[in-house]
Amino acid sequence: MAETTRITVTIPTAQVELMKKLTDNVSAYVADAVARQVRHHLREIEFARYEEEHGALTDEDMAAAYARIAEVMNPDDSMERAA
Repeated sequence: MAETTRITVTIPTAQVELMKKLTDNVSAYVADAVARQVRHHLREIEFARYEEEHGALTDEDMAAAYARIAEVMNPDDSMERAA
């Protein structure tokens, strides 16, 4: 189990009430949301670094990336097309 630290945060009451309806473990729910946000932020930093080094991503780059993601997420579909 990961080491944890207790902190205090202020969250709008309506959001807290909704989280309690969605999960029995609000701490884990919030930790997952924070982890997603951190990954998003780090991804943005990496994209900016890449574009500074290599130039802006083109529409073709993005189309190839989305195609690769679809292939990885749905490997059966890509195998059927190859057959």
